[in-house]
This record gives sequence, C-alpha cells and structure tokens, in this order.
Amino acid sequence: MIFITGDTHRSDLGRFQHFCILHPELSKRDYMIVAGDFGGVWAENTLEHDLAPFSALPFTVLFVDGNHENFDLLDAFPVEEWQGGRVHRIRPDIIHLMRGQVYELEGKRIFTFGGATSIDRAMRTEGVSWWRQELPTCEQLDEGLANLKRCGNHVDVIVTHSCGERAFAHMAARRLVGGKGLYPENHLLSNFEDVASFGHWYFGHFHADARLGEKYTALLHEIVQIS
Repeated sequence: MIFITGDTHRSDLGRFQHFCILHPELSKRDYMIVAGDFGGVWAENTLEHDLAPFSALPFTVLFVDGNHENFDLLDAFPVEEWQGGRVHRIRPDIIHLMRGQVYELEGKRIFTFGGATSIDRAMRTEGVSWWRQELPTCEQLDEGLANLKRCGNHVDVIVTHSCGERAFAHMAARRLVGGKGLYPENHLLSNFEDVASFGHWYFGHFHADARLGEKYTALLHEIVQIS
C-alpha cells in the first residue's frame, strides 16, 4: 500500500501512532510518502537519533524535500536508481525522492518535485538553519519535463512540497494561504500542470488539510491512501 501525509518536521510523528494501530498489517513493503519538510536529515551529530523514530515505523518512509531541510547533508548521500527514478537512500527504509523524477510503485506512476521558499528566511542562518538549495532550479525543471515526456506526459500521482498556480488559487479562495502571494516555485510547478495529465496532486507546505476540487489535496496531519 502507498500512503501520503504532510510535513513531519523531524519530530511530528504523533499522527502515525493511531494509524499503525488501525493498520496492524503494515510492513516495510508498504510506503508512507511525506510531502516535504521531512526534517529527519537535519544535523549530522544527531542524525541517528533523529532517524531512529522513522525507522521504527512498520512501513518504509519516502519523502520529497521541502524548504526546511539541511540540503548540504541531504546532498552528501550518494545518488542511486530506485523504482525508475533517482533517490538518496538515507537508510534502507528511509528514501529521499528527488526532484523531477518518475517512480513506478505498486503499479502507480508517481512524479515528485520538492522545494519551496522559506517565508521565515530572515529569522534563519544560512548553512545552519537555511539553505539556498531550497529553491528549485531551471535544470531540475528541465529534468522533470524530460522525465514526464518519456512517460507520455501522464502519471497517476504528483507529490510536491509546494503547489502550482491552479492549486494556489484554490487555497487562496478558501483563505488557506493568508496574505501570501505567489512565489517562484508556484510558477515553476505550473509548468508540470501545463504539460502533464495526472490523477491527483498532493502537496504539503501550507500546514493545512484540504481537498481542493477534484485534482488537488493539501496535506498536513491527514494520511491519505493511494487506491
């Protein structure tokens, strides 16, 4: 089975306790995708301590990167091929799904693209609590478009940290984005909306659980199964 949830920020694991009780059949062959701001790869000196609670979960944890990640530490892990796309394998049961990749999981084609703008950047320190790599690049956009083209521009699921302009408009209409305007990643992600057909698009970042029309879902604490 494949499930998706929102930001975990390293220690926000309470949502999984009740979930695991309800699903005693879960195993490491099942997947939980975190839609960015995973946070478990944050400090080298506490890495084992930070990752241990995730490895203790009965399923395999997959995550796209958000904006609150230590990208220097994350990028230090070797890149390998997994299920059709490139990944950082953090642990055997914790895997970073990289930007612009298409994976084949349990018969589902899943496109991933992390990254976003930290609106609290002014309160953070570069290289300590904020990294420039949080923002997607044109090269990553091109790689994502090329990978989509290779699969006929059709995927079953898109998982990102932020969202494109159409989903953002839904969020704004429901006043789920406060006074925030569009950011560069919203424009960039709209390129994928323009070229790809997809079953559903899930994203985190906005700290809300909301179904937005037929095609988009914002996630925080909610856990959704891909049927």
